[in-house]
Amino acid sequence: MDNGASSYRRFLSGDDSGMVELIRDYKDGLLLYLNSFTNNLSLAEDCVQDTFIKLAIKKPKFREKSTFKTWLYAIGRNVTLDTLRKLRHHASLDEISELADMQDLEQDYLIEEQKIAVHRAIRNLKQDYQQVIYLVYFENFTNDETAKVMHKTKKQIENLLYNARKALKSELEKEGVCYENL
Repeated sequence: MDNGASSYRRFLSGDDSGMVELIRDYKDGLLLYLNSFTNNLSLAEDCVQDTFIKLAIKKPKFREKSTFKTWLYAIGRNVTLDTLRKLRHHASLDEISELADMQDLEQDYLIEEQKIAVHRAIRNLKQDYQQVIYLVYFENFTNDETAKVMHKTKKQIENLLYNARKALKSELEKEGVCYENL
């Protein structure tokens, strides 16, 4: 794979689908990278958009001294640093407050994404593991109550719960999620 260089060359030759491919292939990774500078998902999204706009309008020359992805991320980094400099010069108290509110929204979004990842991982577990996790953690059943529902002994539920948590942690690690409360 040429890391996007051929898509960019096609775009420069007049094929707009090349830019569509670049956006599809690189926007998510670029967003995560730029968010590490901004600590603000909304601002990072704006910087990603500005990066692709810069490619589309200014059409900088890709000299192939690095991979296309490296070159694109360097452009994104420069766009983000310029944006942050401008924000520092023009930030008023209202803007600072608004940024804090956006960070709260971002934190809520990340927590929600983590919950979705946990539910997705649970669906990949054996049915008994799914049931015991659901009853204990989502319905707040005691081990005794769970044993009655699942027609098992309390000791079987304890063992099942232990193994279910281990399996869930393994599934979450496969997805790259660190869920420390398990």
